Amino acid sequence: MKRLVGELIFPLLAVVAAFLIGAVVVLAIGDNPIEVYRILLTSAFSFHDALGNFTFDNWGYTLFYATPLIFTGLAVALAFKCGLLNIGAEGQLYVGAFAAAWVGITFTWLPGIMLIPVAMIAAMAAGAGWGAIPGYLKAKFGSHEVINTIMLNFIAVGILSYLTQRHYKVAGDPIMQTVEIAEHGQIARLHSFLSPFGIDFPQRIPLNFAFILALLACVAFYFFLWRTKWGYEIRAVGSSQSAAEYGGINVRNQIILAMAISGAIAGMVGINEVLGYRYRYYHDFSANYGFTGIAVALLGRNHPVGIVLAAILFGALIRGGLFVDIFTDHVSKDLVQVLQAVIILFVAMEALFRQILRRKTA
Repeated sequence: MKRLVGELIFPLLAVVAAFLIGAVVVLAIGDNPIEVYRILLTSAFSFHDALGNFTFDNWGYTLFYATPLIFTGLAVALAFKCGLLNIGAEGQLYVGAFAAAWVGITFTWLPGIMLIPVAMIAAMAAGAGWGAIPGYLKAKFGSHEVINTIMLNFIAVGILSYLTQRHYKVAGDPIMQTVEIAEHGQIARLHSFLSPFGIDFPQRIPLNFAFILALLACVAFYFFLWRTKWGYEIRAVGSSQSAAEYGGINVRNQIILAMAISGAIAGMVGINEVLGYRYRYYHDFSANYGFTGIAVALLGRNHPVGIVLAAILFGALIRGGLFVDIFTDHVSKDLVQVLQAVIILFVAMEALFRQILRRKTA
């Protein structure tokens, strides 16, 4: 219990500190922080709209925004466990989304029961392949994964932009997007799962089966890392490469494996985006999910439960920020970015805070 409290206290302090600093910013620009935060939080977590009517919209959209962040948070966390920093989740999720769209466009003759799993596997395989590249370069040549993954982000977006523009875009369409995937390749929204139980979850809310997949991915993440030989070896390499190698673990293979699995999880963002939401590949669809996933992993302590909670928090900031922008006089949705940045800053300063606490208790 004491260890659990110790793990939770600094992320909670980071969030509280971020909101306090945000309140100072709101005051400085002439608005009421209590009212701003009321709008921010109620529009994300309340079951009632502004008129007091019951609605699923707030929670529905918050969880929808949290879904890609769960995937990218898990992706970054898995690389962290191997002592690697995957900055390339952004490129990996783009590659995964395009692969899912390509399958949904190309293999329309497959029945839905086959097309959907094939598209999901394609998204994961494409992300895994893109993640394995910097893993291989790191393992084989010692090149730094941070530089490689950043560069591969630009390469991925550039290649996919070309393919979309030249081969898969509707002629004359001013929007950079592919044609729509087959209708039987689309996954169900949560409305379809809840309506048989008499729960009137609106069909317009884009929360879909990918959210359930994200929760299952959390379970698989935990089981893989703490209940399998491969997970143990990845964690051993992350703790100490020299000790792991001395113990007979092939460090190079684990680096490649960790980056490939990390990329596969990031590629699952494409399942939510293409199969469950837009039903096509849309260029620039990501709201920096890959980079925000780093913050989600840090705030969630690289644990699946913490990642889900952190993703919901960031999803709530995205949802609430839209209403803050509309219903306040001076504050814009950029306040969300301020809060995210301060949270990241305080989480990154944890080592400094721990050192100060040790000095005071010594």
